[in-house]
Amino acid sequence: MAAEGGKSFARRDRLLEIEAKARNWWEEKQVFRAKSCEKPPEPGEKFFGNFPFPYMNGFLHLGHAFSLSKLEFAAAYHRLRGANVLLPFGFHCTGMPIKASADKLAREIQLFGEPPVFPAQVKQESQEVEVEAEETNAGAPPAKFKGKKSKVASKSGGQVYQWEIMRSFGLSDSEISKFQNPYNWLTFFPPLAVEDLKAFGLGCDWRRSFITTDMNPFFDAFVRWQVRKLKSMGKIVKDVRYTIYSPLDGQPCADHDRASGEGVQPQEYTVIKMELVAPFPSKLGVLEGRRVFLAAATLRPETIKSST
Repeated sequence: MAAEGGKSFARRDRLLEIEAKARNWWEEKQVFRAKSCEKPPEPGEKFFGNFPFPYMNGFLHLGHAFSLSKLEFAAAYHRLRGANVLLPFGFHCTGMPIKASADKLAREIQLFGEPPVFPAQVKQESQEVEVEAEETNAGAPPAKFKGKKSKVASKSGGQVYQWEIMRSFGLSDSEISKFQNPYNWLTFFPPLAVEDLKAFGLGCDWRRSFITTDMNPFFDAFVRWQVRKLKSMGKIVKDVRYTIYSPLDGQPCADHDRASGEGVQPQEYTVIKMELVAPFPSKLGVLEGRRVFLAAATLRPETIKSST
């Protein structure tokens, strides 16, 4: 079968046809459902595999597929040798990255309108990247296999607006506006991730799928029980420590909960007090007669030997 550029996609289409039949058969026969045994399993008769819950502030990407393939291959191997295999899957929806992205959308609307009209320079750069992405896909097979995600979505540096990132997902402006509500992320992205994982061929028991948030009362109750249990055992104590704090959200902002600045931790500085001697500059004249110190903070006090 000839296609664009004189290439043939017959072998690819045949493989996709076989894949579709296999997926339908798996679904009909409920191949991946883990069932209870009549008696406790002997060593080697069961296998449980789990995957760190991917965060649902966007689509799954190739890195997820690469890491997940190790679990999928192991589960398939044990299933073929007759073991009872349980492979559940969860989606990480708690924490602040989703909230931060939702707040960012709201701020962009306040600053630039709805839909926002961004400064010309940034908009121009975004359009150039979109065109570049389209040119890269020019020789691709039919649209079904064409990458729609532009480089805008993966740019972490520079001034990239959250609204533009959402547009790169293929969302319309009216749809993007709904994502000012953090809960909209929870109902939009996980179902799409499930479809992607099914297309990937993941041998998952989808009855055991869940999201990690208080929108899921079962998971929420489990976490509450877990924390109370650990606290009663003395494994969790209330104490005071330095932490990164979000004034906007009014709570500590853990490392993986930040929209930016991941890996940054509280640092201890040495403050050098330098006394201001009279006569004071005119701008500090109101402080005349008091002891005034200028405080300079440094991470390398040993380099300021005359002061320290």
